[in-house]
Formats: sequence, structure tokens, C-alpha cells
Amino acid sequence: MLRDHDVQFALAGSLAVYARGGPESNHDVDFVLTPSEAERALGILGADGFRVERPPEGWLYKVYDDNDAMIDLIFSPNGADAETVERIVAHADVIEVYAIQMRVMSATDVLASKLLALREHYVDFGPALDVARSLREQIDWAVLWDRTHKSPYAQAFFTLARGLGLAPPKQL
Repeated sequence: MLRDHDVQFALAGSLAVYARGGPESNHDVDFVLTPSEAERALGILGADGFRVERPPEGWLYKVYDDNDAMIDLIFSPNGADAETVERIVAHADVIEVYAIQMRVMSATDVLASKLLALREHYVDFGPALDVARSLREQIDWAVLWDRTHKSPYAQAFFTLARGLGLAPPKQL
């Protein structure tokens, strides 16, 4: 439906990992799109009968179908500006997902978003390590480091990933 209205988005989160060859997911559907495209998508989906919410977090909208299946429209992942989100969507590859061709976030972008979401009260490396384990050949490790190395949690992840043989050894 969003494609019919030329809304520019990319599949994100665990379904993006699945689409790229990772484990199957039964989580909600995440789309990443710019703030203006998110507004358009919300209007289109609302007009088609979906229940729409604007949660107080201020970085996503939530959309529900008649069965309460949830779609997250993420327009500012980890505080990213519209230009960064445009780059993420433009960098996404078109992949067939459940017989539908759509843009899917790169493995590097998915993993960067997971690492940048880590905080003092949420330090669970499991999901990031799962992505690294299942998609390691698709990750641009140098780009990932450049985007995330200011985070002490990302630095710790790199130590774990290298120790587990998931990431290449640190270059001198």
C-alpha cells in the first residue's frame, strides 16, 4: 500500500535481518522513513482503516491492523536527523520479502541502530551478537566502527565480537 503511494521506506529491525538471511522473526514490523514520509504514511494507513498512534517518544509512530498486528514507522532512530534517515533508506537494497520486493536496511545499518540503542539501563548484547553472527559477511565493519565507536557500549560490543571471531581483528 505504501509503495502504491510512492512512500520511500526501508524494512528495518528483525525482519530486515530475516530478509538478509538471518533467523525468522515473529516481532512487529519496523519501517524506517524520513519524518515527512512518516507523516504521509500515517495519513495513508489511517485513511485505509489502520489504527494510528503518535506515542510520546517522538521518534516513531505506531500503526495497528484489525488483528492488532503492529507496524512501527521509525523516523528518527537513535535521534538521527532526516538527512541520516534519507541515507539509510537510499542505501537499502531491494530484496524480495514474503514475495514482495521492498527496500531492506543494510546489515551494517541494522547493527549500527542496535548498537546505538544500547544505554546504561539496557545493555543486552544478545540481539547485536545475533545479527553479527548471522550476517557477518554482509557487515561493513569499518563503516560500523566509524558510525558507532564513540559509544562505550559499541566499543564493548566490538571487543566481544572480535573475541568470538565474528568481527575482523582490530586494524593497527
